[in-house]
Amino acid sequence: MTFGCDDRPSNHIGAMPRIVSLAAALACIMSAAPAVAQGAACIGARQPGSVRLNVVATGLRNTQGEVAFTIYPDDRSRFLAKKGKVLRARVPSRTPDTSACFWVAPGHYAVATYHDENGDHHFNRTLFAIKEGFGFSNDAPTTLGLPSFDKVRFPVAANTEIRIRTRYSR
Repeated sequence: MTFGCDDRPSNHIGAMPRIVSLAAALACIMSAAPAVAQGAACIGARQPGSVRLNVVATGLRNTQGEVAFTIYPDDRSRFLAKKGKVLRARVPSRTPDTSACFWVAPGHYAVATYHDENGDHHFNRTLFAIKEGFGFSNDAPTTLGLPSFDKVRFPVAANTEIRIRTRYSR
């Protein structure tokens, strides 16, 4: 079963449609992007007034594959949407934490991460299970589906570090 990146979560009450929507949306955050070594230069253009945003994916269960970090602008219609990202980095996995940094303008952003354990650049899942770890800024809850944009949105006014807990379903 495939899902398009522009598919939005349904308003079904049952857990299954929400899990399917979550898996489909997370699949959209993982299109190809250049790999960035941990500790390497930040992604994005450093311009006058830009600040450093360091994102740390915590709780990785192994060093297999890589972690994809996707930064979204302060626009709820672009969150998890195809071509909605501002920046993306793929970093080789390190345990227990993997980080990436970005140059961004001060403002509000949202971040989605996933642990691509097999390095295939696909968010592996089935209709019933999510097979790779994922997370959102503010550790927004995903128990019943995707978090709302308001739950993942956070401010960046100066050099900022955020930590995102990686969740695994198995």
